[in-house]
This record gives sequence, structure tokens and C-alpha cells, in this order.
Amino acid sequence: MVYVSGGNELLNPTTILSRLGVKTGAKIADLGCGSAGHFVIPAAHLVGSQTTVYAVDILKSVLRSVTGVARLEGVNNIKPIWSNLEIVGATKIKPGSLDFTLLINNLFQTKKMENMIKEAIRLLKPEGKILIVDWNQVPASFGPSLTDRVKPEVVKKVAQSLGLNLVEEFAAGTYHYGLIFEK
Repeated sequence: MVYVSGGNELLNPTTILSRLGVKTGAKIADLGCGSAGHFVIPAAHLVGSQTTVYAVDILKSVLRSVTGVARLEGVNNIKPIWSNLEIVGATKIKPGSLDFTLLINNLFQTKKMENMIKEAIRLLKPEGKILIVDWNQVPASFGPSLTDRVKPEVVKKVAQSLGLNLVEEFAAGTYHYGLIFEK
């Protein structure tokens, strides 16, 4: 789970992934997975040990870290993939092969949001789903600056221009919004 220094839970990945519909056998990639594996490790548990979950990041050190955390937790079905998500076609996962792609807390970090969403779409099967979770416009002493946060309306507009259908919008936590789109 994602925590702030005071121990308060920011995001509950198991609840969010269950809401998305992740279950045994689902093919999933966490795009921009982060070093702690907050979503990719719970996803690996949900899909079962016989199904590979992809942990994708641009930093090799992050991939080493997440695989180390997974190993410590006895999770052996995570495959690290080094990729630049801002380049459509760069991620070495078979196009059209995934049930779910995740973009968690990373749209605020890019000026190429449309490319990141295109890459997530490229990897999905028809009727596959993209989960986007990012920071609300709520002042806090942590997280990105308010000016860097991407409003959900902006994400919805870009996603819909790329042919995605909004399935659900929800509060992913006090400081985050969640959007589920279908290809």
C-alpha cells in the first residue's frame, strides 16, 4: 500500500485493482511501476502465480528495486521491462496482449501524457481496460505541486480523443482520483 510518513494510507491497491476487475489469469502491466511495487505486487497476487505481471519503468534501478521487493515477499511472477513510456511502441510487450494497463501517479511527471496513454492502449486487447490514478487538485504538504497535477477533465478529454470509453470515475483516496477506460 502507498503510505505517507505519518502512516496514513494514501492508496489501497488491492481495493482499486479489485474495482478494476483484476482476477486470476488476467494479463496486466503496471506502466511506470515505481520502486516499491505498490500496485504490481498486489496485482501479481491477484492474477495468481501462473500468470506474468509486467513491471515497466524507465529507470533500471527502479526495476531492480521492485524485483527485489517482490522476491522478499515471495512473489515470482513479475517480469521487469525497461521502457520509455513517452515513446509509442517502445515497450517490449506484445501489442494487444494485455487485459489491463495501469498508469498510477505518473501523468503529472510528463509533458507527453497523450503518448503514455497511446502506449497503454497499444498493449491492450480489444475491450481491455486502462486504470489511471493521479493526484487531485487538493493542497497537501506532500506530492507534486498543484501546478504539475493533471486534472481528471484533461485526462478524460485526451483519453476520449484516443477512442477510449470512460467506464468509471471514482475517488481513489483522499488525494487521488481514479479513472477506468475501456479500449
